[in-house]
Amino acid sequence: MREQLKTDLLVSLKQKRRGFAKGWYKFSRNLLSVLGLVVLILIVLAALLAPYITPYPKHAKPYTNFKDAGKPPSTEHFFGTDRVGRDIFSRVIFGYRFSLTIGLVVLSLGVAPGVILGLIAGYHKGTWIETVIMRITDIFLAVPPLVLALAITAMLTPNLTNQMMAIALVWWPWYSRLVFALASSLRNEYFVREAELTGASKLHIMLKEILPNCLAPVMTKMTLDMGIVILLGATLSFIGLGVQPPKPGLGTMVAEGSKRLPGEWWGAIFPALAIVVVILAFNLVGDGLRDVFAVEEV
Repeated sequence: MREQLKTDLLVSLKQKRRGFAKGWYKFSRNLLSVLGLVVLILIVLAALLAPYITPYPKHAKPYTNFKDAGKPPSTEHFFGTDRVGRDIFSRVIFGYRFSLTIGLVVLSLGVAPGVILGLIAGYHKGTWIETVIMRITDIFLAVPPLVLALAITAMLTPNLTNQMMAIALVWWPWYSRLVFALASSLRNEYFVREAELTGASKLHIMLKEILPNCLAPVMTKMTLDMGIVILLGATLSFIGLGVQPPKPGLGTMVAEGSKRLPGEWWGAIFPALAIVVVILAFNLVGDGLRDVFAVEEV
């Protein structure tokens, strides 16, 4: 018995290793996706190690040095300094921490309920359950995410926590609609019918039979949505409804720097470029994952 279990485990590991190698081969053929992955890894490492790799980590906290205020980019300050003498490069690296946190928390809070509701509605298509869930989803989708997030954050105290809660609240309908479409088509497949005929429970069918076949599109969308969520978070911070000064939110830094354009252009340009780079990196990685999962489906 032990030998059989050991053999089955080795076979399973070999299959997973073979599948990973096949997926990585397909992903690596897209040079732009590989470039995006490298950039994304560097950004994540820089954010995690920010206190150790930034030249002026104290500038990410309340700090003023009017003697160095408004200095242009140089070897001493790569991205220049802002209006109170803080190093913009150091603050951008710390700003990535807030941006990545927003993306991870929003998707963690928004994806799960959207997937569950879409799964339930898709499996019960044609019943009152599907009607109730999808009509509520349609109501949320009828309002643009930015407008709804603005309305929610405007009613709450402007801070990072409320910002993430507001964005998460408007993000679940997209996953509900996606999983609903996938589950609606899968519910009529032979393997689902077979599970029903063998007496499997509805919970088992939804979680064990249908859900695994929905994960590839969901994971691809999550990667692509990370950039959009980061952009939405930066937008809320730009208008004062997100990360509050003196915390180095990228959107907040763009808002502060834009007040001194065009003279001290570096105060707004470099934080804005940082936002563009991280969004582009996630989009490139998402394109690569989409190619990989497309091959897996074939």
